[in-house]
Amino acid sequence: MTKLDQQGYAQALVAEVLAAAEADNLTAPEAFTRRVLEDLEQAGEVENTFLAYYRAHGVEVSGYGANESLGTLDLFVSAFSLQPREEKLTRAQVDALFKRLTSFIRRCAAGLARDVDESSDVHDMCVVVEKALAETPRIRLFLITDMVSSVPAFSAAELDGLTVTHEIWDLQRLYRLATSGSLTEPIVVDFDPPIPCLSTPADGRGYNVILAMMPGQDLSDLYGLAGTRLLELNVRSFLQTKGGVNRGIRDTLLHNADDFLAYNNGITATASSVDLVTLPDGGQAIRQIRELQIVNGGQTTASIHYAHTRDKADLSRVYVQMKLNVIPADQIHNLVPKISRFSNTQNKVTLVDFSSNHPFHVAIEKVTRSLWAPAADGSGQETRWFYERARGQYTDALALERTPANQRRFKALHPVSQKLTKADLAKYIHSFGQLPHLVSRGAEKNFREFMLALGDNTPDIDVRYCQRLIAKAILFKAADRVVAARDFGGYKINIVAYTVARLVHAAGRRIDLDRIWKEQRISPALTRALDDLCGPVREVIIRPRRGTHVGEWAKRLECWDAALEIEWDVPDDLAAELTAEPVEDAASAEVDVIHSTNVATVIEIPATDWFAVAGWAKETQNLQPWQRQLAFSIGRYLSNGWQVTERQAAQAVHLMDEAEQLGFQRSG
Repeated sequence: MTKLDQQGYAQALVAEVLAAAEADNLTAPEAFTRRVLEDLEQAGEVENTFLAYYRAHGVEVSGYGANESLGTLDLFVSAFSLQPREEKLTRAQVDALFKRLTSFIRRCAAGLARDVDESSDVHDMCVVVEKALAETPRIRLFLITDMVSSVPAFSAAELDGLTVTHEIWDLQRLYRLATSGSLTEPIVVDFDPPIPCLSTPADGRGYNVILAMMPGQDLSDLYGLAGTRLLELNVRSFLQTKGGVNRGIRDTLLHNADDFLAYNNGITATASSVDLVTLPDGGQAIRQIRELQIVNGGQTTASIHYAHTRDKADLSRVYVQMKLNVIPADQIHNLVPKISRFSNTQNKVTLVDFSSNHPFHVAIEKVTRSLWAPAADGSGQETRWFYERARGQYTDALALERTPANQRRFKALHPVSQKLTKADLAKYIHSFGQLPHLVSRGAEKNFREFMLALGDNTPDIDVRYCQRLIAKAILFKAADRVVAARDFGGYKINIVAYTVARLVHAAGRRIDLDRIWKEQRISPALTRALDDLCGPVREVIIRPRRGTHVGEWAKRLECWDAALEIEWDVPDDLAAELTAEPVEDAASAEVDVIHSTNVATVIEIPATDWFAVAGWAKETQNLQPWQRQLAFSIGRYLSNGWQVTERQAAQAVHLMDEAEQLGFQRSG
């Protein structure tokens, strides 16, 4: 990559940030922070992030997050420049920004929340930080900037007994992430001392297999640093290790650590390359692994980490058998899904490929690349919506247009405002699909839930499907502008998602998506309806029940239940625009059959069984909290005769199957 490439990226980044700030009524630093946090969340670097800007004397923070995989509290501060190519972030500036973040933590510990308006997102942030200080083992401080930092790394420290690590995401690092062509920065692991191993001889098969005994402490430390980034090519592990600890593994580590190697099946991993060294006795050892991914044994890895960090298990005598498949980078996405699939045949699971090569995303890209959107401004100039199936595709496509004139033409035909990412797609579909509580869980978690519900049931992706998908994007973006204009002061993404979902519910899914596509905008009647509805929706969101704070309340199905209780009817002018029948996404009936089957399965199970599985899961600490909440809500829906949505049904069927595998027995 040349310096000019990076300069072009910096220029495009500033332009996109300014465009987003104007469109969404944000300041440029806020738009920049949101953009980077979304990228980092999709990359698996962070989880569950929220914008919340606060600045006072000696204190500054731009956002926060709670990483459930690593058990960390994450805090962010940003430094945005309109001229990133001409400015550098000095050591003094880096020191000052991290110091301001640290001061914010101390202020939170001293009760800053009591001095902040309870209806603001800053108040939620203060509450989360104050609570986390008593529970989290580690704090991560992030400095994000579009300038080049003169400090490549920043040493760890301690704050009142807690480990504090520092991460700097500057222009160079953001550029590498955007143009790497992969979902994340590659994981590179160094071993000192090297790990003894056995390696197959080179025989032209195109890959190599290495067997080794991984020290348990090394594996725990690795998961502590990389988290679920280690598991991206193993979707089963990626879905199931979120905070989960296998009790059998935990008990063995705490009481029979010497026997762990005999009891456990070990892990299967992949890498693009491995550096081997020769030992004094003539054997070989692993010195470095590049692009490490664990494709089987994700729960083992997470459980070892949690047993060590939460239960203080001694790992000094623990070893884990590792089968390491060394696969050339150009073959990883072809071979790894098969390795993962055949390594996990002992359990009945739905394998979902989160990678960009999933057939659903490939099909969306294929159709949208040749799909022209009608001219919306009266100029007669048609445009395209650019679906970014892989990270950095838009930037790469722009770079291929060598001259400034060609680049201007490309932007005119593919406006930045019409770029869609995979996370965007899941957000629009779930909002229209009446799952705003999933959208409120953040980009990464929402995308995971979307892919889990999709499974292997890829719908028939045709022109009409993509037109209606883009119409959902136009609707969401319009709702975002409406809510931003109200200047509510916080929780905009939650209010937007819930407003769209509640509107779709009130309209009986009869929003005319075809008209939105043809006009490339929503109608005045629809705009007025969104403006009228977003106020009552906000009141539901900022007044949580059961003593939780707003950010957590919006993630719960109960919040959506509360939004459904809002007394609101479709205005007459909008009612006149609705379609006669509910609008479906796909042209074929295949998806409808799948959805109908899921809904029928849910309805066939008595409400008492849904209540029972919720109680059983709570007593046994099985399933995730949101799954227990979903089971209880399904019981309520069936008891009250309410309609269960297709995606609720898909998730409910999945959780019931999982519960029965774990020992739950239905009454029938």
